[in-house]
Amino acid sequence: MSHIFGAAPRPVRPGSAGQRKRLVTVGIAGAVVLAAVGVHSAFATPSADAVVSEVYGGGGNSGATYTNDFIELANSGGAPLDLSGYSVQYLPGAPTPTSKWQVTPLTGTLGAGARYLVQESAGTGGGTPLPTPDATGAINMSGTTGTVALVHGTDPLTCVTAADCAADGSIRDLVGYGTAVVHEGSGPAAGASNSASVARTTLTDSDDNAADFTAGTPTPGTAGDGGGGTTPPTTPPTTPPTTPPAGVAAKIHDIQGDTRLSPLAGKNVTDVTGIVTGVRDFGSSRGYWVQDPKADDNPRTSEGIFVFTGSTSPAVKVGDSVSLAATVQDYYPGGATTGVQPVTELTKATATVLSSGNALPAPVVLDKKSVPDAFVPSAGGGTIENLPLRPDEFALDLYASLEGMNVQIGDSRVVGATDPYSELWVTLKADQNRTKRGGTLYTGYDDPNSGRLMVQSLIPTATAAFPVANVGDTLRGTTTGPLDYNQYAGTYALQARTIGTVKSGGIRPEVTDKAKSNEAAIATYNVENLAPGNPQSKFDALAKGLVTNLRSPDIVALEEIQDNNGATDDGTVAADQTLTKLTDAIVAAGGPRYQWREIDPVNDKDGGEPGGNIRSVFLFNPDRVSFVDRPGGDATTAVGVTGTGDNTALTASPGRIAPNDPAWNSSRKPLVGEFLFRGQKLFVIANHFNSKGGDQGIDSRFQPPVRSSEVQRNRQAILEHDFVQQIEKADKHADVVVLGDLNDYQFSPAVQALTGNGTVLTDLVNTLSKSERYSYVYEGNSQVLDHILVSPDLKHVDYDVVHINSEFANQTSDHDPQVVRLKP
Repeated sequence: MSHIFGAAPRPVRPGSAGQRKRLVTVGIAGAVVLAAVGVHSAFATPSADAVVSEVYGGGGNSGATYTNDFIELANSGGAPLDLSGYSVQYLPGAPTPTSKWQVTPLTGTLGAGARYLVQESAGTGGGTPLPTPDATGAINMSGTTGTVALVHGTDPLTCVTAADCAADGSIRDLVGYGTAVVHEGSGPAAGASNSASVARTTLTDSDDNAADFTAGTPTPGTAGDGGGGTTPPTTPPTTPPTTPPAGVAAKIHDIQGDTRLSPLAGKNVTDVTGIVTGVRDFGSSRGYWVQDPKADDNPRTSEGIFVFTGSTSPAVKVGDSVSLAATVQDYYPGGATTGVQPVTELTKATATVLSSGNALPAPVVLDKKSVPDAFVPSAGGGTIENLPLRPDEFALDLYASLEGMNVQIGDSRVVGATDPYSELWVTLKADQNRTKRGGTLYTGYDDPNSGRLMVQSLIPTATAAFPVANVGDTLRGTTTGPLDYNQYAGTYALQARTIGTVKSGGIRPEVTDKAKSNEAAIATYNVENLAPGNPQSKFDALAKGLVTNLRSPDIVALEEIQDNNGATDDGTVAADQTLTKLTDAIVAAGGPRYQWREIDPVNDKDGGEPGGNIRSVFLFNPDRVSFVDRPGGDATTAVGVTGTGDNTALTASPGRIAPNDPAWNSSRKPLVGEFLFRGQKLFVIANHFNSKGGDQGIDSRFQPPVRSSEVQRNRQAILEHDFVQQIEKADKHADVVVLGDLNDYQFSPAVQALTGNGTVLTDLVNTLSKSERYSYVYEGNSQVLDHILVSPDLKHVDYDVVHINSEFANQTSDHDPQVVRLKP
């Protein structure tokens, strides 16, 4: 996959019962998500303010000084953080699928430069009580191993793997200690015991627990363990009042202002009136939207706003006329450092219901005429959040000017299939870069497709099923509700009170042509974190795709093959069980008995899901091709090229390209193999370049966004370009096939560097008609991440992207495979 642990997605703060909470973006193709988000540091962008500064689970145990376990927070930022609606949570060090997080809610404020002490369970030992805590819980923490998280929300987390927790956007900071499976970075913090805590050496967060924390004498509530903090007050901070102090009387448009930032941010407001247009009464980000039916005459100022109630169910209903007293805040989902746009909302609100059953303000109709073609203004790399909105010129400015307001769409084509989190994408501009099968094609950095819009539902999935749609289907009828800002997508989403019905567009999984007897069929397929513990149904579906849809290629480059115990991080690196299970499934599906070649990575050095040790693998049909085995290839030895002309060969087969170069830090190393087909030599290189994790999103408040992950990918591309060039210089007629998940577009600097602008390799996706150039769908954009490239000497090639996953709600992987049939 190319998000979070392959490239990277983003989270959703507003979450339905089935919605994700992922961490913030990555350019256009992600970035979790996951992400994600080297991938070991794929948790949130390192916190610039609030962090977990010290963890001690030995309180009251034998040999302990203190009577209680504790968790200490610190704020290295320059502004206080309101902890209302936050919690600290604890998970055992070796969780099972049924393990539960324990929760301690927080109150008060974490001041700039201050500490915040959370007292947990007491034992029978220890003689010294903790200093007066700021919050008290009853969690019985292990003295030697466990995971602690600082969470924006008070509902228990549901993640029990490092990957899932990395994808949870509600997690502000996370610390695994001892032998904890769930941790940030290269490993958990070491050295925790009954007499020793683990504490930050400085308050700079690198998202690597092993590097950021050291063991030592517990120091609750002091600055000695974190470098530069201040001693917390001897009494807990005052809990914020339920009713905010008197503030300024304001209308919603006064609060929203004419930019992306509120002119009243941080202030208390009163007499804020409007009609409730939507209620979200599930998840940890509950609240409701209010809209003033009496609009001003300024199109830049929104008349709607979200009232955040945290994990508390709203006490209002749609149609209520309310008067509010509240505090205004500009909220950055996932943190301000992520680059997302701010959402102006009301917190700590008290609502007085003036009347009920009122008609709702008429929805603003969004369609191809009302939404501008241009997507977002440029700020020369700076922020656009202070710029006056221009809703007539830019789609994102239009959405910002309608933030929180009641909107409506009519019949709209689906361009992003329904996902497991009950969301889909439509386009409001049916003719905008349409693909052959009904999607919207991403053609370049300067054309992000302004017609895309996410649709979610305010109706819990337990009450009414969310529509299941594929790309090319139509969401028919009217879909109406408040316009929200979605953290996962980093863009605006219609939160539907009423939602349309799906009319099928009729797409079906494709089946490629069968190779002729004198053609070698070579394919690439990202199988998305395949591990033995996956359901047999996934192996069977992958096998069907390879046998039926790809017609049993002679050679297959697989990406994201995990080790024998998947995400369990215990040093296992072998993947023979994974590959045996897959090749057995292929035989059962009527395919050949494939053999494989691969190189086990060094544990936890190739990125991907922590503990998974993903790698690229060659499958080959020995009845059609032969693999030329040459000894010497291992995880850390660089493969070379020897000989000239027909004697050109690899020094090791399989081998890895420059595995010790920094270009491949926390990233998969290219796997090179020598094959023979009908006596002709083929050099094949399987790839999985580093993810897009950390890139700013296309709808970032920084414009143009920074694509920081390109630096590493460009270096990877240059190294591989030079290696391919060695082969082609040794034998100008060499047949070279480079393929895999490059995590970048055909027009990107990395792919251009790899191909030498077409002089060293030909990117076959460019030989397709424009409307067919995609292998992945992200945020409603059909785009290219997977590639097959061939050396100039290969003239007789037939190339196909086989669309069986990315456009469908029912996916085996998030990538489409592709195949080339060639005559060496």
